[in-house]
Amino acid sequence: MSIPPFLVSLLQLLFDLAVPAAMCTMLMAGLALRQEGGVNFEVGGRFQRWMLWTVIFLTLPQFLAWFAKAGINLPPQAGAVSSPWVASMEQTVADFISQVVVAKLIPVLAAFFVLKAVLDGAQGHNPLGSIIAAIFMLSISGTVQTMQGLNSGVTTATADMLRSLWSVLVGTILPEAAGLAVVGAIINYSRQRPFARLVFTALAFLSVSAIWKLVQAMVAG
Repeated sequence: MSIPPFLVSLLQLLFDLAVPAAMCTMLMAGLALRQEGGVNFEVGGRFQRWMLWTVIFLTLPQFLAWFAKAGINLPPQAGAVSSPWVASMEQTVADFISQVVVAKLIPVLAAFFVLKAVLDGAQGHNPLGSIIAAIFMLSISGTVQTMQGLNSGVTTATADMLRSLWSVLVGTILPEAAGLAVVGAIINYSRQRPFARLVFTALAFLSVSAIWKLVQAMVAG
């Protein structure tokens, strides 16, 4: 049974707006990250859910290809939107996200988090959470491009991208975070403030991969 043309256009609209939608979910992930602390996140919280939706949107063709492989009839993903109204809506939404959300709204939100960091410091609170949220906001476009490069192109691309993100986190982000923790420990030591926790934090960041392999070995054994 053939799919109605209007549904074909809607599915094609979904394919074409997958990357802009991923930009929006990354924006929501940044907001959720700050609400959950900035330097941490809740297990099963909104930050994790928005990041998962970002991965799903960026691997949507492969994700739906899995259902097509299972026998569900889906339209070709390289087709064009046949409905003029749907095509016009697609272009309008894409332009709004690129020209307003990404180009203007995200930098403003990042600037707001910088202001929040200043206010946190003025009140004696830790400004690091707001600073990390601001950095996350300003790196949304680059992060989405990096995630697109992690797309394996197979039907299990969603799971593969999550595994690749884990590798990037352990191999790139955590060593840099460990370096920052060491710098913080040195500053605290020079100011005669507690520094041992930062040292142990740096060691823990560098040991995450080893701890994970140890857990896997314990389960396998």
